[in-house]
Amino acid sequence: MTTVRPSEQMRDLGIVQHGAPILAEAARPFGLPAERESAERTVETLFTSMARVAGVHPFAKGMGIAAPQIGIGRAAAVVQPADPDTAPIVLLNPRITACSEEADEQYEGCLSFFDFRGKVPRPLKITVVTTELDGTETTEVYERGLARLVAHEIDHLNGLLYTTRMRPGIAPIPVEEYRQTGRTWVYDQ
Repeated sequence: MTTVRPSEQMRDLGIVQHGAPILAEAARPFGLPAERESAERTVETLFTSMARVAGVHPFAKGMGIAAPQIGIGRAAAVVQPADPDTAPIVLLNPRITACSEEADEQYEGCLSFFDFRGKVPRPLKITVVTTELDGTETTEVYERGLARLVAHEIDHLNGLLYTTRMRPGIAPIPVEEYRQTGRTWVYDQ
């Protein structure tokens, strides 16, 4: 019996894997409201892909997916917070405009690099500006786990994988050695 690697499972679900050129390219922003239909189609495709992935793997920490991860080089991502009763976050043309000096380092995984987990330092609070479908910009502040998820997806839109954020000398660990599956991130109160 052959074992299917987690990355192979993600690839079979339509998730672009590490090494694909699109993951190293900055995504092209949407011109909104002119490209509203294109943005709506992209977001709908992201939600469909997210549902497909969530159907085969639990995500206790929440999950996100960026358009480049499904082969679309546009600046759109969707984040589902850890609390399933919390509405998903749609990010169109997102950019981080402020970060707290307070940061922590926690393990992250990535649908496009699913055989590994890596310890990534991130700010505990970020301010993000996104574009709405009507072209207006809105600003949101995200904290702790949600800030980590949102920043991870924005990195994808800038052509970065979480491994570029890891401290020098720290390597990702194989998923088989990762012992925090099924648990949320832990933060000091």
